[in-house]
Amino acid sequence: MQIRIFTIPIFGGDAFAEDMNAFLRSKKVLQLDQQLVNHGQSSAWCFCVRYVEDNSPFRGAREKVDYKEVLDAESFERFSTFRKIRKEIADDEGIPAFSVFTDQELSEMAKVKDLSAASMKAVKGIGEKKMEKYGRFFISKHREDEKG
Repeated sequence: MQIRIFTIPIFGGDAFAEDMNAFLRSKKVLQLDQQLVNHGQSSAWCFCVRYVEDNSPFRGAREKVDYKEVLDAESFERFSTFRKIRKEIADDEGIPAFSVFTDQELSEMAKVKDLSAASMKAVKGIGEKKMEKYGRFFISKHREDEKG
């Protein structure tokens, strides 16, 4: 673990802030502490960053998946419906959509013809908590579509 200290003036500190942001994007941050140092016009924020080097070859190199090509037509239709449900939930809760379910999780759910709590929990990444919190929205919509 390494430590780096940043001091960013309250007034005119934009360039310092950008330097810190560039640094943070390039490291794996373990902890960030901040303190306001109040000295009138010379006031500044002081940041202590504890980090490790992130030399992962996969950092930022995510491959985009075209689920229309990967899924059959019926599964892709369910996948699209599930994405709409996920967006509504995320918007209501003020969280990123991937926090509800990732596209990968949704695509695996979409492949299941008879979606249930058990089949959802069988999908990698979906545990008891996600199932309890969000599962009912997807299962009920799936059952509506099967009836209609």
